[in-house]
Amino acid sequence: MTATRKTSLTAGILYLLTFISIPTLSLYHEIHQPNFILSAAPASDVVLGGILELLMALACIGTALVFYPVLKKQNETLALGFVAARILEVTLIFAGVASLLTVLNLRSIGPEAQVMCRGLVMLYDRLFLISQSFIPAVNALLLGTLLYQTRLVPRILPIIGIVGAFTLVAGDVAVLYGLFDQRAPLAGLSAVPIALWEFSLGIYLTVKGFKLAN
Repeated sequence: MTATRKTSLTAGILYLLTFISIPTLSLYHEIHQPNFILSAAPASDVVLGGILELLMALACIGTALVFYPVLKKQNETLALGFVAARILEVTLIFAGVASLLTVLNLRSIGPEAQVMCRGLVMLYDRLFLISQSFIPAVNALLLGTLLYQTRLVPRILPIIGIVGAFTLVAGDVAVLYGLFDQRAPLAGLSAVPIALWEFSLGIYLTVKGFKLAN
């Protein structure tokens, strides 16, 4: 296995690992309920969700580090931008997880902490909107442009990513203006193209590798 193939395989596996946080959609259901701190809902679901998000965040930054040596040969500025965006994304994800874990600690205080806990959950939702919705759109534009130029993968893949970036941003704007809720089905639909782009890229790199390596 050549060094280039190892790079593409690692990048592909890391991209697939970013989907490890999907179960948080159900794991975080209870903590989003208004009376969570007064309920008997287990804290284990939130802890597990936090672990999955942290693992996902590490996989995210890994993709940028693995891609950088290859992509900087094409455009070092965009390649550095991709690394910087991933670092910002990971930082905000960690902050979001910390806010939810703080809610678990505040349960011991009782009803007096209910307002603060609701505020921390709302903070998580806004951090999520930036870190796992808006910034992935930026990542798709940066990486999609680079992969389109280098032809390291079939051009249809970065095209999906670039188009998906615009649909995702449109969904974010709609959420910010209150056109629909952040957890509404329409918000999920706006993220489908980006999810398709990242999953397809992960599969292609894992199975095929960079086109120039073949």
